Amino acid sequence: MAQPRILILGAPGAGKGTQSAKITEHFDIEHITTGDALRSNKQMDISHLGLEYDTPAEYMDQGELVPDEVVNAIVDEALSSADGFILDGYPRNLEQVEALEEMTNLDVVLALDVGEEELVHRLTGRRMDPETGDIYHVEYNPPEDPEVEERLEQREDDTEETVRERLRVYQENTASVLEYYEDEGSLERVDGEQAPGEVWEDVKATIEENA
Repeated sequence: MAQPRILILGAPGAGKGTQSAKITEHFDIEHITTGDALRSNKQMDISHLGLEYDTPAEYMDQGELVPDEVVNAIVDEALSSADGFILDGYPRNLEQVEALEEMTNLDVVLALDVGEEELVHRLTGRRMDPETGDIYHVEYNPPEDPEVEERLEQREDDTEETVRERLRVYQENTASVLEYYEDEGSLERVDGEQAPGEVWEDVKATIEENA
């Protein structure tokens, strides 16, 4: 089996990070996220695009949103050096979908389906150890050490109000992306509400069937 080219879609809290790590290890492919790609290519020369700045770093330093053309160029660069990959966090709109189709042919488009209430439950239950930066969950992954448990904090972006707003923005931005792949007949849905091990078995089988 050739190294598969996979796109993974799912809301915050759907388990993309967990499953991407397993996919990366099992299929020996690269995990490409837009955040990592931006950070590793922030000094890339984009002067030929005729935009306000000549490198992605300048947008990031100004706290400005990096334009689609720049994100497209960076993702293209990252994909061009990968034999197989799992792409996470891109595309976020139909313009990026079109750009991605020109860059590569995907073998599998995976969507992790998790209902909103379960996503809220997962995200609002997350806690961070301020001393180590480790992430726990009050129900699914509590720390064994009572001292660690006592100092855990909830991050501001994990409060229910913030979580519901993040999910609303996600749905608003990426609903069209899911619909596009659904209409095209290439979207493979996996029930992300199962236990992580069961989700992985379904994800692995889906990739092996389609790649």
